[in-house]
Amino acid sequence: MVCIGAFDGLHLGHRALVRHTVARARALDLPAVALSFEPLPREFFAPQAPPPRLLLPRAKAEGLLALDADQVGLLRFNGRLSGLSAEDFVQRVLVERLAAREVWVGPEFRFGKGRGGDIALLRRLGEQAGFSAHEIEPVHLDGQRVSSTRIREALLAGDFASAGRLLGRRYAIGGHVVHGKQLGRTLGFPTANLRFGGKTPALSGIYATWVHGIGEHPRASVSSLGTRPTVAGVEPLLEAHLFDFDGDLYGRRIEVEFVAHLRAELKFPDLDSLTVQMHRDAEQARELLQLDPRRPTASPALGADATQTA
Repeated sequence: MVCIGAFDGLHLGHRALVRHTVARARALDLPAVALSFEPLPREFFAPQAPPPRLLLPRAKAEGLLALDADQVGLLRFNGRLSGLSAEDFVQRVLVERLAAREVWVGPEFRFGKGRGGDIALLRRLGEQAGFSAHEIEPVHLDGQRVSSTRIREALLAGDFASAGRLLGRRYAIGGHVVHGKQLGRTLGFPTANLRFGGKTPALSGIYATWVHGIGEHPRASVSSLGTRPTVAGVEPLLEAHLFDFDGDLYGRRIEVEFVAHLRAELKFPDLDSLTVQMHRDAEQARELLQLDPRRPTASPALGADATQTA
């Protein structure tokens, strides 16, 4: 039993597809396989300006397994795979490698060279190869189809409540804490910094956040996500400063939950000016988090590698 998708975000629509596939697999006593691609096709075809990611490969695999998929396949999307015709993709991947009995896809699914295959072709090829192909109904919320595009738009607008409803959980970014350059420590703001492995995050700016994974309760924090133009940074980093915290987080997995957007990332003339603004950001974040009516709870997150400089 196979389901196929990009699964960026693992939103309500993706979850419906995976859960339906798993239910079918259990009913027929077959393994459930979730099949995706890395990099995502849209990243492969736009290497100079890759679109934002909601979920990185490791977190996507973990999330699919958490939905009870028995196996997760991340096909390397490269020139060879992108050049496969729809017919060859079905024969080589679905028939020869996976021995599929049923294949489930989401609405408007396309596959094969030039996106030449659709659900109708998949059904015809499946009949010839000995499997059946099915398309699930789209999931709607507030009268519109749930999609990764809607979630990215909500995140960019700072509408984390809407993004969370579309995802089925609060939006968070997670990773393991490793050593960094410790610039934040010298400025009086030690941080846990998350790297994105060459991927483009869906957010940029300064945020009020909760950090999960340190003790029983989440920790209030202020976080910066961007390229750090004041210090000539290039790589996107998420830097989370935990309020009233003093401890060693190296090697620990944390999750940073986004609550409110404070401001855009800016380039300051010097570190003193940056430090003054950081104090303002921290004060504003504390005030917002004190008013946050929700009780933060840990949730599946976008995976990344983190650098703790506290």
